[in-house]
Amino acid sequence: MLATRTLLSKQTLAVLSRQPACFVHHGDYGNWGNTNIAVVFSGCGWWDGTDVHEGVYTMYHLSRNGARFQMFAPNQQQMHVMDHMRKQPSSGENRNMMMEAARFSHGQGQMQMQDLAKLDANSFDAVIFPGGHGVTKNLSSFVKDGKDCKLHSDVERVLKDFHRSRKPIGLASMAPVLACRVLPNIEVTMGYERDENTRWGNWPHTNMVQAVKSMGARHNAYVDEKNKVVSTPTFMWETEYHYHYIFDGIGNMVKHVMRMSSK
Repeated sequence: MLATRTLLSKQTLAVLSRQPACFVHHGDYGNWGNTNIAVVFSGCGWWDGTDVHEGVYTMYHLSRNGARFQMFAPNQQQMHVMDHMRKQPSSGENRNMMMEAARFSHGQGQMQMQDLAKLDANSFDAVIFPGGHGVTKNLSSFVKDGKDCKLHSDVERVLKDFHRSRKPIGLASMAPVLACRVLPNIEVTMGYERDENTRWGNWPHTNMVQAVKSMGARHNAYVDEKNKVVSTPTFMWETEYHYHYIFDGIGNMVKHVMRMSSK
């Protein structure tokens, strides 16, 4: 009863504050011991790869909850290089996704960035895809083809292998597009379905919500227990200073992924 009241109070708080429930902190950290999680990157940087905050917050929460994890990225050129100050493509530059994503890694051996082609679902308990525009530019052709996009061959293989093996899949910000394209009838959230300009900020990517719905996904459930898919909107929400909500949202996603992986 007490746990139910606590959950209801958090849901009520989320409604009152106009925040998606997945952004409300869900209690203490756990410790799942030997859980081994694969984390898939698409480069380094919000506009042309994996968002730095989302990548780092994911690794922090995995570590804090007692998981082991290994990082992967495709060993291929990214679509283009963005000037993150001007928010425009840089002319004459070409970068490798795996080399760029290696900026996230610390140390040697298991903590080095690995080629996504080597990711074997049999060696891991779950997989997580942090977000960023690299999802739509490098891991898929969504930026060009929208709902009819094609996925990078290894991304499609990994998603289907984990789903087929009944292993959890975690998705942040734009990453649900990947799973919705190749996995049938899943439930995800990418935040609000309309761009509501409120004191909390904007939701400028609502076209992606309509795209995943047209792919056959059901929208605005951030935990899909049946398919073992967990999602969080993160920077689908354009906020200038509420970064702790992004941090907590990724923490909630990580904890549900790890809970599901222990079943």
